[in-house]
Amino acid sequence: MGNFISSLPFPSLASDDHELQGLEKLLRAAADEDRTVIMTSVNEAWAAEGSLLGLFLESFRAGERIARFVDHLLIVALDGGAFERCKALHKHCYLLAPAPPVAGGGAPGGNLSEEKVFMSKDYIDLVWSKVRLQQRILELGYNFLFTDVDIMWFRDPFERMSVAAHMVTSSDFYFGDPYSPINAPNTGFLYVKSSRRTVGVFEAWLHARESFPGKHEQQVLNEIKFDLVSKRGLRLQFLDTAHNGGFCNNTRDFNTLYTMHANCCVGLEAKLHDLKNLMREWQSYRAMDDEHKRRGPVRWKVPGICIH
Repeated sequence: MGNFISSLPFPSLASDDHELQGLEKLLRAAADEDRTVIMTSVNEAWAAEGSLLGLFLESFRAGERIARFVDHLLIVALDGGAFERCKALHKHCYLLAPAPPVAGGGAPGGNLSEEKVFMSKDYIDLVWSKVRLQQRILELGYNFLFTDVDIMWFRDPFERMSVAAHMVTSSDFYFGDPYSPINAPNTGFLYVKSSRRTVGVFEAWLHARESFPGKHEQQVLNEIKFDLVSKRGLRLQFLDTAHNGGFCNNTRDFNTLYTMHANCCVGLEAKLHDLKNLMREWQSYRAMDDEHKRRGPVRWKVPGICIH
């Protein structure tokens, strides 16, 4: 899968050889036979006992034949507390260094251990650090599927992805054509094949941050997606919300659901409340007999705090 480019020189983005060697060692241990790594990121608040990380990991155990993916999961810790918690739960943990600021953006290294207010400076620095790490992974010759930790996995999402796509993203809003840039991307669920083309896409994405000050990475991708498709030849697939749903726009049918994202939901407690309810509903669905499921659709009970 992909045109691997591990021989490419690695840019010096506030990182040294020792850090890169540690990252490559983790990728080598976590990757599957196609050099694909699943990754998520957590801070101390999200990794705490009873918080999102535990629920996220539970979804793999409760899902349909997806428990194996945990072996290929790299958990990116955004602070020391999350790193220690990760090591207590999982074998593939990486401590992310803070991203350097853009011109005029102030000093890096804010406190990332607490829940971040959406669109605050710390939040924006955090999500751009994620993009920077993803570019490094591509440059090292690995494909990745990034999944926000507030996404519950129920079935194998690779089944919904085209092998012809260079990049696959979930959608906040989906309008019917999986290859149309008119769809609204949600980069909280993002698969990218390692190739020279996709590394160039990430370079352009990171560079575009300066042209859209104060915007987070998803907003900037939404601004440049047409150029990426038309000028860089990016084959960008958008996932149908009927299968990869979110609180913004969801299918409400467990028979067709692969993942569910607590997007359009502000606050850790609200996300936890609704995702825990959703997990209980999913476990009840799994206990149903096949005939009941086939009669479908099998809907969960709403509303919650965010999900409607």
